[in-house]
Amino acid sequence: MAIAREHITGLILAGGQGSRMGHRDKGLQPFLGQPLVVHCMRRLAPQVDTLAINANHHAADYAAFGWPLWPDLLTGFAGPLAGLHSGLSQCRTAYLVAVPCDSPLLPADLVSRLAAALEQQQADAAYAVTGQGALQQRHPVFCLLKKTLLPALNAYLHQDGRKMERWFASINSVPVAFEDQLAFSNINTLQELQQLEANADIASPESE
Repeated sequence: MAIAREHITGLILAGGQGSRMGHRDKGLQPFLGQPLVVHCMRRLAPQVDTLAINANHHAADYAAFGWPLWPDLLTGFAGPLAGLHSGLSQCRTAYLVAVPCDSPLLPADLVSRLAAALEQQQADAAYAVTGQGALQQRHPVFCLLKKTLLPALNAYLHQDGRKMERWFASINSVPVAFEDQLAFSNINTLQELQQLEANADIASPESE
């Protein structure tokens, strides 16, 4: 049985420090006339029951988009895993799907494909990969998690674990292959943002 979207909360990870972008808040940077986080919201919202934003700065700006804000619950900066910890702690659904705020081209079928693989493999987590063999790239920030993973994540973080891939290797997780590498482009610098904007040939969600 497929996982119904009503059982999935979407979380946009916008809690980073943006160090490689001059400490700018990446989610609020303009891309094709809209903040990056807006593109992510428009693409992810139709795939889930409800959304939330994990943000640690510029709370008023993010709150203006109309979705709940779930800042890190942990002290100090623990990276994306702190965002997942906040999401798993606060979501009211059985599943949480997370995406980064700096990937405005994320697939329209991201959640359904992650959910199908998680169900088929009877896994607790699923994450995206692109490419094959030596060229394979893992994208663990694009992931679907069972809420029941919260104790395992708590234990890992309390042991000062910070690397996402190491945590995924310690749980029952499954990689899910996607063909479109551009869909998982993430923006770390203003130059990368400008390059992706120049090369992007995407339809708006309204016209898809």
